[in-house]
Amino acid sequence: MLTIAYRGTHYHGWQFQSANPLTWKGPWPPESQGIPTVQEIVGRHLGGVVGHPVTLVGSSRTDSGVHAKGQVAHFDTTSLQIPPAGMRLAVNAQLPDDILIREIIPVPRSFDAIASTISKRYQYFVWNAMDRAPFFADLAWHRRHHLDTDAMSAAAALLVGEHDFASFARPAHARYSSVRTIFSCNVKRRGHHVIMGVEGSGFLWNMVRIIAGTLVDIGMGRFRPEDIPRMLAAKDRRASGGTAPPQGLYLQWVRMRIEEEDERADEGEDLGWKREDGEAE
Repeated sequence: MLTIAYRGTHYHGWQFQSANPLTWKGPWPPESQGIPTVQEIVGRHLGGVVGHPVTLVGSSRTDSGVHAKGQVAHFDTTSLQIPPAGMRLAVNAQLPDDILIREIIPVPRSFDAIASTISKRYQYFVWNAMDRAPFFADLAWHRRHHLDTDAMSAAAALLVGEHDFASFARPAHARYSSVRTIFSCNVKRRGHHVIMGVEGSGFLWNMVRIIAGTLVDIGMGRFRPEDIPRMLAAKDRRASGGTAPPQGLYLQWVRMRIEEEDERADEGEDLGWKREDGEAE
């Protein structure tokens, strides 16, 4: 199991994508390589270290421009003579500066980065100031209008629980059900930093970005917190607020179920992944 951090600015999301002659305008990738995505780059360098091609499976398919502090992925290998710590150093030495494998640990064969996921937490970062932030413009959404974080917090609390989130998903999400469970949703201000945090069992396409956009609309007075139940009941994307841009979104951590616990202390808070019995925040 790998825990991976990356700055998604220069990547076309997590998921491997082959170049499309009709839409791809960048340099044509070498044979057997796709366009620049985090999965493709990490998987290719990992395969070079272990000496065989690997299939890297990620817990979350982050979109183009979205960042991660604790993406979790897994792969299978027979190269067990390489200690995980040495493998991590070897792969990191080849990765670009904006991708880092934070840890590699052995896990049971039953572990799967998708099926073993219990919950995920995303953060959304808004720079709420009159002037933009020139040194991290690709890491936050700049909003000049002062945001009423008390109103945003009241609205966020109404999203907690099991709901049909069809109004907070891109219509083409292609999932059988749009019912999801939100375990926590909060808003905090630290000076010009406004941070929205959402933990849930799973998310629909653009769901967190639409939640963030709607909460910002509430903070600007376009909606009231009391509008949230109406938005949920509508089950219509047109009923909620805007979609926040990708650069402010971070996959903070993923809580995993590992059937055979090892003897290490739970370090999920720092590394970005969580064991089932770890603290939620």
